[in-house]
Amino acid sequence: MSGVAPGADQAIPPAEVAEMELPHPHGWVTKYVFSQDAKVIGIQYSITATAIGLVALALSWLMRLQLGFPGTFSFIDPAGYYQFITMHGMIMVVYLLTALFLGGFGNYLIPLMVGARDMVFPYVNMLSYWVYLLAVLVLVASFFAPGGPTGAGWTLYPPQAILSGTPGGQEWGIILMLVSLALFIVGFTMGGLNYVVTVLQARTRGMTLMRMPLTVWGIFTATVMALLAFPALFVAAVMMLFDRLLGTSFFMPSLVEMGQQLRYGGGSPILFQHLFWFFGHPEVYIVALPAFGIVSDLISVHARRNVFGYRMMVWAIVGIGALSFVVWAHHMYVSGMHPYFGFFFATTTLIVAIPTAIKVYNWLLTLWRGDIHLTLPMLFALGFIVTFVNGGLTGLFLGNVVVDVPLSDTMFVVAHFHMVMGVAPIMVIFGAVYHWYPKMTGRMLEEAMGRFHFWATFLGAYLIFFPMHYLGLLGVPRRYHDIGDTAFVPASAGALNAFITVMALVVGFAQLVFLFNLAWSLRRGREAGPNPWNATTLEWQTPETPPGHGNFGKELPVVYRWAYDYSVPGAERDFIPQNQPPTPRAPMGAHA
Repeated sequence: MSGVAPGADQAIPPAEVAEMELPHPHGWVTKYVFSQDAKVIGIQYSITATAIGLVALALSWLMRLQLGFPGTFSFIDPAGYYQFITMHGMIMVVYLLTALFLGGFGNYLIPLMVGARDMVFPYVNMLSYWVYLLAVLVLVASFFAPGGPTGAGWTLYPPQAILSGTPGGQEWGIILMLVSLALFIVGFTMGGLNYVVTVLQARTRGMTLMRMPLTVWGIFTATVMALLAFPALFVAAVMMLFDRLLGTSFFMPSLVEMGQQLRYGGGSPILFQHLFWFFGHPEVYIVALPAFGIVSDLISVHARRNVFGYRMMVWAIVGIGALSFVVWAHHMYVSGMHPYFGFFFATTTLIVAIPTAIKVYNWLLTLWRGDIHLTLPMLFALGFIVTFVNGGLTGLFLGNVVVDVPLSDTMFVVAHFHMVMGVAPIMVIFGAVYHWYPKMTGRMLEEAMGRFHFWATFLGAYLIFFPMHYLGLLGVPRRYHDIGDTAFVPASAGALNAFITVMALVVGFAQLVFLFNLAWSLRRGREAGPNPWNATTLEWQTPETPPGHGNFGKELPVVYRWAYDYSVPGAERDFIPQNQPPTPRAPMGAHA
């Protein structure tokens, strides 16, 4: 398992490339606004994503108010409701989660964790953020456009997405949404190429691929996936723009609308579904894989144990990334595809569960007999594991054609999707913020507020989404403004919906406490010191906290061991930093 034995003759290979020349800022604007420092860009991404995420949170409250208390709020009409659904879904999946994990944590952590001065292309990195910001502003502009934003559902299925019966279909809403998505993909591509090249080319001496922390592996694999999956969405967005503006018929079949024969003919709506889900299912893992990597690191640090089966974890991440490209059509069982296709995609869906299960077992075995510290990052990591397993098990139901057909388009799908794609990754984001905030600011977050935030979020999420599974099993449909009186839905379902709405408001309030904690601790939090968690990875070994421009002072660190030397027998401390050379007092550990 080991890379190199700890002998006296062991030599660290010389640097393959010369030290990169860093662009130094000349004033406040170039230091904080048009910054080329990956750490500042990471914080810019995080602030922007959080701001647009709060908009999506407010939209979810409006939807829940309508579902919990139908007809009470006159301003939530059917058109508005569909607009809220669409914008909430798209913002949360793409503009919040993807931007936070890859843009925020990717930019901040990758150079620090691999021992690089910065990203390989700092200027392109800066451009990637500004194009992302432009994409967000175009999206926000659709709220103020004539007719408001698009109400086609976050999947944007044609033909209804560009017809007059859909809010924003014949106005500016759908155009601005598609332009915003195209801009987002352009911005991400610039950032993504940076991450890939930095990981492959800019690692410090001694940092082999199998010594990288799993956080870097997760973000790196997700980035490669995104570079392969996003073009499908880009192409779909451009083709639908052409259908809407130029009258082409890529996705539009022959249609009669309001008694009028439209100019379209010969297009395939199913083609769009294939393109969308070819991006859409890898997107689940583009968010999940960074979360898997981060949670592995959190568990290792806060249980004081080396990661069980490190190489297996790496290959599981890579395997999930590869398999996620052959499961997309399980979102399309009700689209009329051939049964053989259904069989193929149901099988691949079950196969992708195998490397995912390996990761869960390895997390449990890492925790087994560990010195577990129930710190805030650890609480969120444990909350993630429980939630992800629960969400994954309901996914096995929906991956089966026979079960999926009656459950498709019910609240069961909403509950599953939110557990696995909403609550679970956001638990990791919170855990990561509590873990790395001391490094970013030099101060600790306030403990009491943090514990309130965890328990309100964790328990609240279960009180929202577990009852929602039950509503789905009753047959309550999703994406309905008001289902009215039906024979198959009992009256108690209304009371349950009202309860879910109240819990959603409570959980939303808990997030505001978290944001207050971030701002309050910036000035008043207790001093953290350089390495408050006694962690081994390179970002905790920087000469300054927060790290300065260039990260590591005059000399880049040299790596002698893997990232998880915790509780090594014979060592004087229960952790050995990656840049500590082997001595009789500091043994190499199992995977050096």
